[in-house]
Amino acid sequence: MRPEERMPWLIRALEAETPEYLEYGVPADPGEQWRLLRALFNVRPPEDVTAEFLTVQDALLQDMTAEKGVTDCRTLVPARRNPRMFLWKGDITTLSCDAIVNAANRQMLGCFVPGHACIDNIIHTMAGVQLRLACRDLMRRQGHPEPTGHAKITPAYNLPARYVLHTVGPIVDGVLLRQHKELLADCYNACLSLASENGLHSVAFCCISTGVFRFPRRQAAEIAVRTVERFLARDAAMRQVIFNVFSQDDRDIYQNLLQ
Repeated sequence: MRPEERMPWLIRALEAETPEYLEYGVPADPGEQWRLLRALFNVRPPEDVTAEFLTVQDALLQDMTAEKGVTDCRTLVPARRNPRMFLWKGDITTLSCDAIVNAANRQMLGCFVPGHACIDNIIHTMAGVQLRLACRDLMRRQGHPEPTGHAKITPAYNLPARYVLHTVGPIVDGVLLRQHKELLADCYNACLSLASENGLHSVAFCCISTGVFRFPRRQAAEIAVRTVERFLARDAAMRQVIFNVFSQDDRDIYQNLLQ
């Protein structure tokens, strides 16, 4: 199959699974094709797919990531505050490291809102449908929603990272409470402990809970840096913890903290 045939093929396959989506057809413009395909990925329930589907999907996603450009975590410059702490502004789905952290919800199945801008959505989109299936299997075995402050690990599939660490951050509805702060620290500790247990040496954190969960950004960054620094002081095996930011405002906040 030629590269330009992959997106139309995947769109038709997903539309065939759910007949009400057949009316969307296949747009002629590649950009519109991707927006539709991403939306179909997002709303697809965690059901098994054929090997042929995965082959076509994987080739498409890996080519897209390569075209965007992959950043090797080993090329990043350490922070002044701690030589094992790093700040990087960019798309976390293009970062090559042992594990990236996903800010998940309690169902742990990814974001089902078509094309949503949250990190849960883009990580699941670019990893491929296998990630939702892996999370489904984890949650079936667990038998209950994921508690806030805990973490799970899955392969990263089509991402350049090796694994994804999924953690559920606290939701701040109004006043920021001590419990919110403690739960956010739990997220960082749970991810780092899980990474260490699995022999991982480089972990990239997103800004957990600061999006739709409304945790104030500066306080969240202060907790993140302090918690990571304390973990590194007692764990010599972890070589690199990366604070990944997407906005300039978040970069400025972390830059000041990591001086």
